[in-house]
Amino acid sequence: MAKSHVNDREFIRCPCNICINNVKHQLEVLETHIHRFGFMFDYNEWIYHGENVNAAGSSNVPQPNSGVHDRDEMFEVLEDIISNDANVDQLGVQSSNMQYDDLFTALNSELYLGVSSFSSLNFLVKLIHLKVMNKWTNKSFDELLKLLKLAFPKMDLVDSHYEAKKLMTKMGLRYQSIHVCKNDCALFWNENSTSETCPVCSESRWKMQASRRTGKNVSYKVLRYFPLAPRLKRLFATSKTAKLMRWHQAEKSTDDNVMRHPVDGRAWKDFDRKHPLFADDVRNVRLGLAADGFNPFNNMSISYSMWPVVLTTYNLPRGFV
Repeated sequence: MAKSHVNDREFIRCPCNICINNVKHQLEVLETHIHRFGFMFDYNEWIYHGENVNAAGSSNVPQPNSGVHDRDEMFEVLEDIISNDANVDQLGVQSSNMQYDDLFTALNSELYLGVSSFSSLNFLVKLIHLKVMNKWTNKSFDELLKLLKLAFPKMDLVDSHYEAKKLMTKMGLRYQSIHVCKNDCALFWNENSTSETCPVCSESRWKMQASRRTGKNVSYKVLRYFPLAPRLKRLFATSKTAKLMRWHQAEKSTDDNVMRHPVDGRAWKDFDRKHPLFADDVRNVRLGLAADGFNPFNNMSISYSMWPVVLTTYNLPRGFV
């Protein structure tokens, strides 16, 4: 009966004890979740899986988004992420692909006893956001977590920034560390990933050989690469940002004398004239590239510097670019 009520992408609400009809999965994932986590309590009338319920009995049926999910926007975020994950059909099937289990545990955990509208995951995401926006150091974040734990001993919260970062990486958007030749000749990547010397100038890859304490070599330079494709995919995976990615076409200014956004500029219009096939699909992504060096510590006497290459998405409205 339930198989006939999948959506157009063959997803259906999962009634396991973790998802409690809040998250949609493919059928094979749903079956695995029920075997692994058990069937949710008190879901006797399957109103979300095709069973008809009379008006008298319907009031006793557990509703989605009940309990800790109530008013918690992280539920919608996780649902969008998982529903659009290319590997979602492996979730719960292969033991090596359980990266969402900890996230669901944090989502289903009350921040502390009696607070059902604010999950542990939601609170942690907001703390991380404050850290980034206000440029807190990792140490200051650790100290804040210690203070919160001291003031609220029963609060369900991680103990350190390291643990928080480890949990957040399970939502995707990781970066790759790639070693670079000291003379910028080549990257130690792909076919050169295991090389000990530069394939161009033959300089050693390592600034410092492995110490007895750490057992790790130290490279001269490191490139931190943030893969573009997963980030663009995430913009379209979440319903709110997917709509904003089409904003530039729907909300652009109709007054030629007003420029509120790059879409109103001459360069954008000239590009559309030269590339009409690209311009016809409003979902195509417009990117701007910027690169410049700077000293991250605002001290010109320090030789350490960074050369970031930043891609900006021009599809999004002002305030998001």
